[in-house]
Amino acid sequence: MPGLSLYKTSWCSFCARVLSVIDELELPVELRDIDSDVVAREQLQAATGRTTVPCLRIESEGSAVTWMHESRDIIGYLREVAVA
Repeated sequence: MPGLSLYKTSWCSFCARVLSVIDELELPVELRDIDSDVVAREQLQAATGRTTVPCLRIESEGSAVTWMHESRDIIGYLREVAVA
């Protein structure tokens, strides 16, 4: 399974939707709140050019990193990973 980190805020309803799926699927996802973690916010901004959440950071084998925005896309990806 790839290394997964979710960049989020506590007030974002789209983040809450993704978090509920993470809980449902019991996936090991590191949570990074960009409101309380300045470093996480800076990492998100540097990597994607924006601070829009939710954003899933996917680290695959060989350290290749992909960033995924949009809650529907993230949820679809998490469901695929859960059954793999």
